[in-house]
Amino acid sequence: MSNQQGRVALVTGAARGIGLSIAERLAKEGACTVLVDVIAELDQAVSRLRSAGLNVHAARTDISREDEVKALVADVVARHGSLDILVNNAGISPKHDGRKALVEDTALDEWQAVLAVNLTGPFLLCRHAVPLMRKRGWGRIINMSSQAGRTRSQIAGSHYAASKAGLIGFSRTLAAEVGPAGITVNCIAPGRIETPMAAMAGADVNRAYVTQIPVARIGTPDDIAAAVAFLASDEAGFITGATIDVNGGHFMG
Repeated sequence: MSNQQGRVALVTGAARGIGLSIAERLAKEGACTVLVDVIAELDQAVSRLRSAGLNVHAARTDISREDEVKALVADVVARHGSLDILVNNAGISPKHDGRKALVEDTALDEWQAVLAVNLTGPFLLCRHAVPLMRKRGWGRIINMSSQAGRTRSQIAGSHYAASKAGLIGFSRTLAAEVGPAGITVNCIAPGRIETPMAAMAGADVNRAYVTQIPVARIGTPDDIAAAVAFLASDEAGFITGATIDVNGGHFMG
């Protein structure tokens, strides 16, 4: 494990699933870790990690609202002194009877809601976090894309795919802007992972996925957390603007 002692990490969508595993991994590596979410499970998740002796904190924030993001970042700095690692993991992927909506059937308000959380939220957090990282001359930003943002998907809706593809383009642009300041920006594109979001598609869909994955299993949140931990480390300082596919070989870009 890398040493993140003295650093402050913020992970969005951290109450469960991939986000919770990421937060736990970074906290185990020594980072003071702030878990951000809007769902009720947040307090329970933080209590569990604290009971294991980890330095974690809860922040209930709607990342699609700039006023709340600005207040969140200011509070993190006031309480913990810095913001060194930002993991933009929060995301939504609406389904209808377990299926995606066709483009022609997708309501505008649903489209806008998905982009607000999945793309605008990371933009807002980066915009407010980058100046703090510049001052310290070091920073790690990891944005959670998706296999749906890398290739076509039979499960994800057009809004989800567009938001995740957009996040890759945004990350490349930001990486070029902040690289001279000692800040790296990378994406992780998970394939099928055992999460509540994946469960929405149904057991049959997930079983069918396994037959197409060379390593012959669905991924786990810990698989993604391991990739995040590496990208957040000092050892990954020469990696920026990259998209790391973590999908068991289901998609090889």
